This record gives sequence, structure tokens and C-alpha cells, in this order.
Amino acid sequence: MQNSPTYTGRKKPRRRLRDDRGEGVISTAIAVLIIAFLGVAMWAGFNTIFNDAAETTSEQVQMIGR
Repeated sequence: MQNSPTYTGRKKPRRRLRDDRGEGVISTAIAVLIIAFLGVAMWAGFNTIFNDAAETTSEQVQMIGR
């Protein structure tokens, strides 16, 4: 028998502790998405600059060849 008069014989229900087990995975996924979007933006910029430079170079070569 227990000394406490309010003892019911049942254990206290366990409370779910708030933990941060999934935070690293979520943060990494967000970082990967940001880097992917930056990579796409950089590729689009590079492609535009490269095509413009190729067109200008082609025009200059055509002018020299006349």
C-alpha cells in the first residue's frame, strides 16, 4: 500500500516531449531547394550572356570578313 491517500494504482500518462529530431532534415531540404533555385537562376543568366556574346562575336566576324 502507498503512503499517499490519492494513489490510484495507475502510472501517470506520459506527456509527449517536444523534440527537434526532424529539424535537421527539414533545414537541409530547405537549403537544398534554395541552392537548386539559385543554380537554375545562374544557369539562365549564364545562358543568356553566352548567347548574347556568341551573337555579338558572330556579327563582328561577319564584319571583318566583308
